[in-house]
Amino acid sequence: MISIIIPVYNSARKLIKTLASIAAQTVVDYEVIIVNDGSQDGVENIFAAYYQNLQTNNKYLFINQSNHGAPAARNRGWREASGEYLLFCDADLILKPTALETMLVALSSHPTASYVYSSFYWGRKFFKVGEFDPEKLRQAPGIHTTALIRSADFPENGWDESIKKFQDWDLWLTMLERGKSGAWIPQALFTVSPGGTISSWLPSFAYKLLPFLPRVKKYQQALAIIKAKHGLA
Repeated sequence: MISIIIPVYNSARKLIKTLASIAAQTVVDYEVIIVNDGSQDGVENIFAAYYQNLQTNNKYLFINQSNHGAPAARNRGWREASGEYLLFCDADLILKPTALETMLVALSSHPTASYVYSSFYWGRKFFKVGEFDPEKLRQAPGIHTTALIRSADFPENGWDESIKKFQDWDLWLTMLERGKSGAWIPQALFTVSPGGTISSWLPSFAYKLLPFLPRVKKYQQALAIIKAKHGLA
C-alpha cells in the first residue's frame, strides 16, 4: 500500500484538485493522510464536503495542527502512515492517472533503489530532472519532493524541521549519506500549479542577474545552510 501524505497550508481549492487526481489513479491500494498546517481558508470544511461525495474504500485521514511548516506537517503524516511506500504530495500537484502505477513498476524494476522520481511540469515549464547521479545531487537540488519511497528506507528522524528551504534536497542528501539511491522515471508524472504556498520557483537567470531580490537572498542563505549541514563545497 502507498501512504500519500499531503501537507496543506491555505490551499484548500488546490487541494481538492490534487485529491481528484489521486481518486483518478489506476492504482487503488493507497491511503491519504492530509495534514492541515494551521490554514485559515476553511480547508477542513471544504475537504469534508468533497469527501462526503467521494465514493471510495480508501482510508482518508485529516489532521489539524498549528502552523509549524511543511517539514513538520510531512512528519506528522509520516508518523500516521502504514503503507509499504510513502509519497509526499504537495497540495498544489496534479498527478497523471498512471502516476502511482508507473512509480510502483519502476521501483519494482530497480530493487536496489530506495525511491523513484520523475520529470514534471511547473505550470507550463518542463523539468526533465535526469538520471540519478550522486555527484550531481551533491552539487544542486533537482529531485522533487514527490517521489515514491520505500518506507523501510526513509530516514528514522524523518524530515529536518529546522530546514525552511531545499527540504527535498536535504532529504535526498541525507538518504545518500546512508547509502540510499534513487532511480529516474523519464516521464512527467505530475504538474505543479504555480502560486502555491508550499512549492515555489524562480527562473534560473534571476539567481545570477538579480542577487538583490529578497527571494534570491533567501535562496542563497538556504543554500549555504544545506551545504554546511552536508559538508558540501
